[in-house]
Amino acid sequence: MPAPHNTALPSYACPRILAGQKALVTGASSGIGKAVALGLGRAGADVAVNYNTKDEIAREVVEEIRGFGVQAIAVKADVADEDAVRAMFKTVFDAFGTVDILVANAGLQRDAKIDEMTLEQWKAVIDVNLTGQFLCAREAVREFKRRGVREGVSVAAGKIICMSSVHQVIPWAGHANYAASKGGVDMLMQSMAQELAPLRIRVNSIAPGAIRTPINRPAWETPEAYAKLMELVPYKRIGEPEDIAQAAVFLASDMADYINGTTLFVDGAMTCYPGFATGG
Repeated sequence: MPAPHNTALPSYACPRILAGQKALVTGASSGIGKAVALGLGRAGADVAVNYNTKDEIAREVVEEIRGFGVQAIAVKADVADEDAVRAMFKTVFDAFGTVDILVANAGLQRDAKIDEMTLEQWKAVIDVNLTGQFLCAREAVREFKRRGVREGVSVAAGKIICMSSVHQVIPWAGHANYAASKGGVDMLMQSMAQELAPLRIRVNSIAPGAIRTPINRPAWETPEAYAKLMELVPYKRIGEPEDIAQAAVFLASDMADYINGTTLFVDGAMTCYPGFATGG
C-alpha cells in the first residue's frame, strides 16, 4: 500500500525573473538539487548541474532544463575536493562566462550512534556538507568580487544560497555528524553574509524539513512511516522538492534583495516543536 500523497502543489506560470543569470547548483542530479536546478531554469537562468556519480541521470536533468529555452551543462566534481571545485568553476566560466547564483546543495548522511561513529563517517559528512560549501562559496565570491554588479541582470553582485536543514537547530541523535555540519553551515552563511554585504553579495540559507527525497525514503514510503513522520510536522504533509525550489528562486531573485544572512525554514512548522503543542 503506497504512502499517502500530498494535496498537489498548485501549478503556476513561473515568471522568468532570473533571465540572463548564470547559476551553479551542486548535487543537482536528484532530489532537492534537481528540483532547484529545474526551478532556476524555469525562471530563466542558465544552469550548471553539478553531480559526482551517475552521468546519464545528470545529462537527463540538463536536457530537461534546456526544455525551458535556456542553456544547461553537466559538471562532474566532488565538492570536497579543492582542485575539483576549481576545475568545476572554470568549466562553468568557459561555458557561461560568469556565475551569478550559487546554490550549495550537495550533501550526504553517514548515520551512526556517537560511540559507534567512525572518523571516516564523521569526515565524509563534514567534508561534503560543510567544507564543500566553503570551497564552492569561496570560488563564487572570487568571481563576484572580480566582476561586480552586472547592470540590467541583477541589483546584487552575486547570490549564494546554502542548503542547510532544520537540524541546524534541532538536535538529532544518531546523526551527530550531519547535525554538526548543518550547524556549521548556519554560522558559515551568517559570517559570509556579514563580510560580503558591503560588496552587494547576498548569502542566505534554506533549511528544509521533511522532504520527499530518495535520501529519506524509509521515513515516508509506507503509510505507517508517513503517519509517524506527520507527528513531527504540524502542517500535516510532507514537503516536496518543488517547495524548496520555489524558495530558492525567490531568494536568488531581486525580489529578495534586502534579505541577507537569513535562514528560510521550509518545514511545515517542524521547528515549532509540535511535541509541545499541548503544553509539553
